[in-house]
Amino acid sequence: MEMRLANEKDWEQIKYIYEAGISTGNATFETSAPSSYEQWISKADKLCTFVMLHNKAVKGWCRLSPVSYRAVYAGVGEVGIYVHPKAIGLGIGNKLLGKLIASSEEQGYWMLQASIFPENKASIELHKKNGFRVVGYRERIGKHNGEWRDNLLLERRSKFTGND
Repeated sequence: MEMRLANEKDWEQIKYIYEAGISTGNATFETSAPSSYEQWISKADKLCTFVMLHNKAVKGWCRLSPVSYRAVYAGVGEVGIYVHPKAIGLGIGNKLLGKLIASSEEQGYWMLQASIFPENKASIELHKKNGFRVVGYRERIGKHNGEWRDNLLLERRSKFTGND
């Protein structure tokens, strides 16, 4: 397995994995993937956007998006992580999240957050295993396919960045 920064050549595989996550109904409020790599990457920190490859095929991806462009929130990022349906349980999510955490700290992020549907127990456990903690339960935070959904807000604070 190889991990590297994502690029435009990965887009079709990234999109396939994203759409597979969307189809579960428990990965995101989004109902469709962006139409292009440019649209997908436009809100992400390109230095914190990775793919995991096996035999040149993308098996998972992760990215970090700034939560705001206001200066006070410059070190706060939102985590997105998706694993190919046929690669679940192989530790890919754990490796991707570990790399994302390390890279985020190198880029000056002091706090990472993730919003996860309570039904997505595997994602909650993955984040907890990597130092995230539940800091809130957001009831009826948004509609998904016409139904109100709750989510958990998890965060991870760096032990190295933003401690001054």
